[in-house]
Formats: sequence, structure tokens, C-alpha cells
Amino acid sequence: MALHPTAQRFQERLAALGLAADVHELAASTRTAAEAAAAVGVEVGQIVKSLVFVDPEGPVLCLCAGDRRVDTTKLGGDVRQATGDEVREATGFAIGGVPPIGHDRPVRTVVDSSLRRFPTVWCAAGTPNAVFSVSTEALIGAIPEAAVEEIS
Repeated sequence: MALHPTAQRFQERLAALGLAADVHELAASTRTAAEAAAAVGVEVGQIVKSLVFVDPEGPVLCLCAGDRRVDTTKLGGDVRQATGDEVREATGFAIGGVPPIGHDRPVRTVVDSSLRRFPTVWCAAGTPNAVFSVSTEALIGAIPEAAVEEIS
């Protein structure tokens, strides 16, 4: 079965980044961390939430474990959650399917250090039903200038 065009575009971006990961489209929704964990049979913490915030410097993508919440005070100063339009503008993807990498343009990214609890994580792959698994360290290594910090 062919992938949704957005998931296929993302699959091609994974390959271009040198990540050997396969996008899977699931019948069940993966829009929330709990839904994604249930759909793929892993702990909620193994699901990477890709959340976009905005500060005076512009958008910042936070990759947070599914069992944690981003503490915006740890991001510094004046930070707010991005609107749906701002998320799409920053990443090229809609809320519910934002992947951690492979965006239309570079996005300043902060990775929650708690993700390193898991050797493998699952991430959104462009649509609310598309996911991929990847080594946590390979994911972090594929993000140019990623800051790995405690943000939850």
C-alpha cells in the first residue's frame, strides 16, 4: 500500500538524511503520545512529541518524551506555544504529524535529555497516522546543532 504523499515525502527526507528508518502508516491514530504508544506497543515515554514554541528569536522545536511535559521556564524568557499556522510555517507540517527532523527549513531544536532513557524512540512522520522508529542517538545526531537539555 502506498504511503500518503506527505508521509512519502518525509520518507524521502529520512533517506536524504542518511537515516535507515521506515515510515509506517497505522490504522489507529498516532496524534497523541498515548495513542501512538498504544498503536506501536511501546511505553509512552518512547514517543517523541515534536512541539513548537515561539520566543523572541523565532520558532523553537522541542522534542520531548511522551510521558513528560515541556517546562517552558527552562526554555528561558518570553516563550509561548506556537499557533497551528506558526507550526506549519516553521516545519512544513501540521500539528499532529510534525516529525522531529526533515522540515522544510532548519528549525532551532532542543531535545529533552530524558529521551536518552530509551535506545529507540518512535516519532511522527508527517501525518497523524504515520510514524517511524529510530535509534535515539541517531535521531539526535541527525539534527544540526541540536541542544540536548533537561526541559521537562
